[in-house]
Amino acid sequence: MSVRKLKPITPGQRFRVVNGYDAITTDKPEKSLLAPKKRSGGRNSQGKMTMRYVGGGHKKRYRVIDFKRNKTGIPAEVKSIEYDPNRTAFIALLNYQDGEKAYIIAQNGLQVGQTVVSGETATPEIGNAMLLSQIPLGTIISCVELRPGQGAVMARSAGTFAQLMARDGKFATIKLPSGETRLVLVTCMATIGVVSNSDHQLLVSGKAGRTRWLGRRPRTRPVVMNPVDHPMGGGEGKSSGGHPRSRNGIPAKGYRTRSKTKASNKYIVERRKK
Repeated sequence: MSVRKLKPITPGQRFRVVNGYDAITTDKPEKSLLAPKKRSGGRNSQGKMTMRYVGGGHKKRYRVIDFKRNKTGIPAEVKSIEYDPNRTAFIALLNYQDGEKAYIIAQNGLQVGQTVVSGETATPEIGNAMLLSQIPLGTIISCVELRPGQGAVMARSAGTFAQLMARDGKFATIKLPSGETRLVLVTCMATIGVVSNSDHQLLVSGKAGRTRWLGRRPRTRPVVMNPVDHPMGGGEGKSSGGHPRSRNGIPAKGYRTRSKTKASNKYIVERRKK
Protein backbone atom coordinates (compact mmCIF):
# COMPACT_ATOMS: atom_id res chain seq x y z
CA MET A 1 0.00 0.00 0.00
CA SER A 2 1.37 3.41 -0.92
CA VAL A 3 0.33 6.92 -1.88
CA ARG A 4 1.90 9.29 -4.40
CA LYS A 5 2.16 13.06 -4.25
CA LEU A 6 1.89 14.55 -7.71
CA LYS A 7 4.11 17.29 -9.12
CA PRO A 8 2.34 20.69 -9.10
CA ILE A 9 2.14 21.08 -12.88
CA THR A 10 -1.50 22.33 -12.62
CA PRO A 11 -3.36 24.06 -9.76
CA GLY A 12 -5.52 20.96 -9.30
CA GLN A 13 -2.47 18.72 -8.88
CA ARG A 14 -0.53 21.00 -6.52
CA PHE A 15 -1.79 19.38 -3.31
CA ARG A 16 -3.15 16.16 -4.79
CA VAL A 17 -2.27 12.85 -3.14
CA VAL A 18 -3.28 9.76 -5.12
CA ASN A 19 -3.40 6.06 -4.34
CA GLY A 20 -0.44 4.06 -5.66
CA TYR A 21 -2.78 1.12 -6.42
CA ASP A 22 0.08 -1.33 -5.76
CA ALA A 23 -2.36 -4.05 -4.70
CA ILE A 24 -4.54 -3.77 -7.83
CA THR A 25 -3.80 -6.53 -10.36
CA THR A 26 -6.34 -5.81 -13.14
CA ASP A 27 -8.52 -2.99 -14.43
CA LYS A 28 -11.09 -5.23 -16.16
CA PRO A 29 -13.99 -6.35 -13.92
CA GLU A 30 -15.68 -9.76 -14.20
CA LYS A 31 -18.65 -9.16 -16.56
CA SER A 32 -20.88 -11.83 -15.02
CA LEU A 33 -20.72 -10.05 -11.63
CA LEU A 34 -21.65 -6.57 -12.89
CA ALA A 35 -25.09 -5.03 -12.46
CA PRO A 36 -26.50 -1.68 -13.63
CA LYS A 37 -26.61 1.14 -11.11
CA LYS A 38 -29.32 3.73 -11.60
CA ARG A 39 -28.89 7.28 -10.29
CA SER A 40 -31.75 9.13 -8.64
CA GLY A 41 -30.11 12.57 -8.45
CA GLY A 42 -31.76 12.97 -5.04
CA ARG A 43 -35.27 12.79 -6.55
CA ASN A 44 -38.15 10.55 -5.47
CA SER A 45 -40.66 8.69 -7.68
CA GLN A 46 -42.54 11.95 -8.29
CA GLY A 47 -39.40 13.69 -9.53
CA LYS A 48 -39.24 15.96 -6.49
CA MET A 49 -35.89 16.66 -4.82
CA THR A 50 -35.89 14.97 -1.41
CA MET A 51 -32.11 14.89 -0.88
CA ARG A 52 -30.10 18.05 -1.44
CA TYR A 53 -26.58 18.26 -2.84
CA VAL A 54 -26.85 14.97 -4.78
CA GLY A 55 -26.53 14.61 -8.55
CA GLY A 56 -24.18 14.24 -11.50
CA GLY A 57 -21.09 12.10 -11.11
CA HIS A 58 -19.43 9.50 -13.26
CA LYS A 59 -21.42 6.53 -14.54
CA LYS A 60 -20.79 3.36 -12.50
CA ARG A 61 -21.68 -0.28 -12.62
CA TYR A 62 -22.31 -2.18 -9.42
CA ARG A 63 -20.06 -5.10 -8.48
CA VAL A 64 -22.13 -7.88 -6.87
CA ILE A 65 -20.31 -8.66 -3.61
CA ASP A 66 -20.72 -11.90 -1.66
CA PHE A 67 -21.15 -10.62 1.91
CA LYS A 68 -22.63 -13.88 3.19
CA ARG A 69 -19.70 -16.22 2.35
CA ASN A 70 -22.12 -19.14 2.56
CA LYS A 71 -20.26 -21.48 0.15
CA THR A 72 -18.84 -23.35 3.11
CA GLY A 73 -16.04 -25.89 2.79
CA ILE A 74 -15.34 -25.14 -0.90
CA PRO A 75 -11.83 -23.68 -1.43
CA ALA A 76 -11.54 -20.68 -3.75
CA GLU A 77 -8.50 -19.20 -5.47
CA VAL A 78 -7.98 -15.43 -5.51
CA LYS A 79 -7.76 -14.52 -9.22
CA SER A 80 -7.39 -10.73 -8.93
CA ILE A 81 -7.55 -7.72 -6.61
CA GLU A 82 -9.67 -4.97 -8.18
CA TYR A 83 -10.82 -1.39 -7.66
CA ASP A 84 -14.49 -0.86 -6.86
CA PRO A 85 -15.97 2.60 -7.54
CA ASN A 86 -18.86 1.91 -5.14
CA ARG A 87 -16.77 1.52 -1.98
CA THR A 88 -13.49 2.62 -0.39
CA ALA A 89 -12.09 -0.91 0.00
CA PHE A 90 -10.63 -3.03 -2.79
CA ILE A 91 -12.39 -6.24 -3.83
CA ALA A 92 -11.06 -9.70 -4.65
CA LEU A 93 -12.34 -12.02 -7.40
CA LEU A 94 -12.64 -15.64 -6.22
CA ASN A 95 -12.73 -18.73 -8.44
CA TYR A 96 -14.32 -21.61 -6.52
CA GLN A 97 -13.30 -25.18 -7.27
CA ASP A 98 -16.83 -25.91 -8.50
CA GLY A 99 -16.44 -23.21 -11.19
CA GLU A 100 -18.47 -20.43 -9.55
CA LYS A 101 -17.04 -16.90 -9.35
CA ALA A 102 -17.66 -14.29 -6.65
CA TYR A 103 -16.40 -10.95 -5.40
CA ILE A 104 -15.52 -10.42 -1.74
CA ILE A 105 -14.11 -7.48 0.21
CA ALA A 106 -10.32 -7.84 0.03
CA GLN A 107 -8.26 -7.91 3.22
CA ASN A 108 -4.80 -6.41 3.66
CA GLY A 109 -2.20 -8.95 2.55
CA LEU A 110 -4.55 -11.00 0.37
CA GLN A 111 -2.49 -12.18 -2.62
CA VAL A 112 -3.38 -13.45 -6.10
CA GLY A 113 -3.11 -17.24 -6.16
CA GLN A 114 -3.93 -17.56 -2.47
CA THR A 115 -6.64 -20.03 -1.43
CA VAL A 116 -9.44 -18.91 0.89
CA VAL A 117 -12.28 -20.91 2.39
CA SER A 118 -15.26 -20.26 4.65
CA GLY A 119 -17.09 -22.37 7.22
CA GLU A 120 -16.08 -24.90 9.84
CA THR A 121 -13.12 -26.27 7.85
CA ALA A 122 -11.46 -22.81 7.66
CA THR A 123 -8.38 -21.88 9.65
CA PRO A 124 -7.83 -18.38 11.12
CA GLU A 125 -5.85 -17.03 8.15
CA ILE A 126 -6.28 -13.79 6.19
CA GLY A 127 -9.34 -13.86 3.91
CA ASN A 128 -10.99 -16.89 5.49
CA ALA A 129 -14.54 -16.49 6.84
CA MET A 130 -15.38 -18.28 10.09
CA LEU A 131 -18.00 -18.39 12.81
CA LEU A 132 -17.20 -16.24 15.85
CA SER A 133 -17.39 -19.41 17.94
CA GLN A 134 -14.31 -20.80 16.12
CA ILE A 135 -12.11 -17.68 15.88
CA PRO A 136 -9.35 -17.44 18.53
CA LEU A 137 -9.81 -14.65 21.08
CA GLY A 138 -7.91 -11.44 20.34
CA THR A 139 -8.04 -12.00 16.55
CA ILE A 140 -8.39 -8.97 14.27
CA ILE A 141 -11.51 -9.45 12.14
CA SER A 142 -13.62 -7.53 9.60
CA CYS A 143 -16.84 -7.92 7.58
CA VAL A 144 -18.78 -8.97 10.68
CA GLU A 145 -22.40 -10.14 10.65
CA LEU A 146 -24.90 -8.71 13.12
CA ARG A 147 -27.42 -11.52 12.70
CA PRO A 148 -26.66 -15.10 11.56
CA GLY A 149 -27.00 -15.44 7.78
CA GLN A 150 -27.60 -11.70 7.27
CA GLY A 151 -24.26 -11.04 5.58
CA ALA A 152 -21.47 -8.71 6.66
CA VAL A 153 -22.63 -5.28 7.84
CA MET A 154 -19.88 -4.07 10.22
CA ALA A 155 -16.21 -3.15 9.58
CA ARG A 156 -16.42 -3.15 5.76
CA SER A 157 -14.81 0.16 4.73
CA ALA A 158 -11.14 0.72 3.85
CA GLY A 159 -8.67 0.07 6.65
CA THR A 160 -11.26 -0.82 9.28
CA PHE A 161 -11.20 -3.81 11.62
CA ALA A 162 -12.86 -5.15 14.75
CA GLN A 163 -11.40 -7.31 17.51
CA LEU A 164 -12.86 -10.41 19.12
CA MET A 165 -12.47 -9.73 22.85
CA ALA A 166 -14.32 -12.53 24.66
CA ARG A 167 -16.95 -15.26 24.46
CA ASP A 168 -19.61 -16.09 27.03
CA GLY A 169 -22.35 -18.60 26.28
CA LYS A 170 -24.04 -17.79 22.98
CA PHE A 171 -22.58 -14.28 22.75
CA ALA A 172 -19.17 -12.96 21.68
CA THR A 173 -17.86 -9.54 22.75
CA ILE A 174 -16.52 -7.48 19.84
CA LYS A 175 -14.75 -4.12 19.88
CA LEU A 176 -15.94 -2.23 16.78
CA PRO A 177 -14.07 0.40 14.72
CA SER A 178 -16.11 3.19 16.37
CA GLY A 179 -14.79 2.18 19.80
CA GLU A 180 -18.12 0.61 20.76
CA THR A 181 -18.00 -2.76 22.52
CA ARG A 182 -20.94 -4.94 21.63
CA LEU A 183 -22.34 -8.46 22.05
CA VAL A 184 -22.89 -10.49 18.87
CA LEU A 185 -24.15 -14.07 18.57
CA VAL A 186 -21.31 -16.60 18.17
CA THR A 187 -23.16 -18.11 15.19
CA CYS A 188 -22.40 -14.97 13.14
CA MET A 189 -19.65 -15.00 10.50
CA ALA A 190 -16.60 -12.76 10.31
CA THR A 191 -13.56 -12.57 8.02
CA ILE A 192 -9.99 -12.73 9.33
CA GLY A 193 -7.83 -9.64 8.72
CA VAL A 194 -7.99 -5.86 8.23
CA VAL A 195 -9.94 -4.44 5.26
CA SER A 196 -7.66 -3.41 2.38
CA ASN A 197 -6.77 0.09 1.11
CA SER A 198 -5.88 1.48 4.55
CA ASP A 199 -4.20 4.46 2.83
CA HIS A 200 -7.59 5.75 1.68
CA GLN A 201 -7.72 8.30 4.51
CA LEU A 202 -4.46 9.89 3.30
CA LEU A 203 -5.81 10.80 -0.15
CA VAL A 204 -6.30 14.47 -1.11
CA SER A 205 -8.65 15.19 -4.04
CA GLY A 206 -6.88 18.40 -5.06
CA LYS A 207 -9.85 20.21 -6.62
CA ALA A 208 -13.57 20.76 -6.25
CA GLY A 209 -14.34 19.11 -9.60
CA ARG A 210 -13.24 15.73 -8.33
CA THR A 211 -16.01 15.87 -5.73
CA ARG A 212 -18.50 16.52 -8.55
CA TRP A 213 -17.25 13.35 -10.27
CA LEU A 214 -18.31 11.45 -7.14
CA GLY A 215 -21.86 12.75 -7.53
CA ARG A 216 -21.78 15.42 -4.80
CA ARG A 217 -23.03 18.90 -5.65
CA PRO A 218 -21.89 22.13 -3.97
CA ARG A 219 -23.22 22.51 -0.43
CA THR A 220 -24.44 25.83 0.94
CA ARG A 221 -23.21 26.57 4.47
CA PRO A 222 -26.09 27.09 6.93
CA VAL A 223 -24.62 30.35 8.33
CA VAL A 224 -25.03 32.09 4.96
CA MET A 225 -28.71 31.12 4.64
CA ASN A 226 -31.70 33.20 5.72
CA PRO A 227 -33.56 32.46 8.98
CA VAL A 228 -36.45 30.99 6.95
CA ASP A 229 -34.11 28.36 5.45
CA HIS A 230 -32.08 27.26 8.49
CA PRO A 231 -31.91 27.83 12.27
CA MET A 232 -28.30 29.04 11.89
CA GLY A 233 -29.16 31.55 9.15
CA GLY A 234 -29.69 35.29 9.34
CA GLY A 235 -27.94 38.12 11.19
CA GLU A 236 -26.10 41.24 10.10
CA GLY A 237 -22.75 40.73 8.35
CA LYS A 238 -20.61 37.71 9.21
CA SER A 239 -22.53 36.49 12.26
CA SER A 240 -21.56 33.15 13.71
CA GLY A 241 -24.94 31.49 13.36
CA GLY A 242 -25.57 30.35 16.94
CA HIS A 243 -25.37 26.80 18.23
CA PRO A 244 -24.55 24.20 15.55
CA ARG A 245 -27.71 22.31 14.66
CA SER A 246 -29.42 20.60 11.74
CA ARG A 247 -32.07 22.08 9.47
CA ASN A 248 -34.71 20.56 11.79
CA GLY A 249 -33.18 22.15 14.89
CA ILE A 250 -31.48 19.02 16.27
CA PRO A 251 -28.10 19.88 17.92
CA ALA A 252 -25.16 18.69 15.84
CA LYS A 253 -22.34 18.20 18.36
CA GLY A 254 -22.60 15.72 21.21
CA TYR A 255 -26.39 15.46 21.33
CA ARG A 256 -27.47 11.83 21.52
CA THR A 257 -30.32 10.88 19.22
CA ARG A 258 -30.35 7.12 19.90
CA SER A 259 -33.60 5.92 21.47
CA LYS A 260 -33.30 4.93 25.13
CA THR A 261 -35.86 2.17 24.60
CA LYS A 262 -34.22 0.61 21.52
CA ALA A 263 -34.28 -3.19 21.74
CA SER A 264 -30.59 -3.64 20.86
CA ASN A 265 -29.36 -1.32 23.68
CA LYS A 266 -28.92 -4.34 25.97
CA TYR A 267 -26.27 -5.77 23.58
CA ILE A 268 -24.05 -2.67 23.81
CA VAL A 269 -21.50 -3.18 26.57
CA GLU A 270 -19.75 0.18 26.10
CA ARG A 271 -20.87 3.11 23.95
CA ARG A 272 -18.59 4.65 21.33
CA LYS A 273 -16.40 7.55 22.37
CA LYS A 274 -17.94 11.03 22.06
